[in-house]
Amino acid sequence: MILIKPITTEKAIREIELENKIYFVVEKKIKKADIKKEIEEQFNVKVEKVNTQIKNNQKVAVVKLKKEFKASDIAAKLGIM
Repeated sequence: MILIKPITTEKAIREIELENKIYFVVEKKIKKADIKKEIEEQFNVKVEKVNTQIKNNQKVAVVKLKKEFKASDIAAKLGIM
């Protein structure tokens, strides 16, 4: 399991709406390419870019979707919005 859970902070929700980005906590040893592949397969979207960072001993992936796909659709599927 690559994706552990979505992040639902105020900043993360704002990024969904304004920047078409969605945040996930992921396994520490997973590479960006694997995160991209998992998001594209699981949610049937195309990913433009993946950034990762370590926060509070957790790896956080910031996934920016291509313009033709909406991060809000993924958020709705996950019950975030």
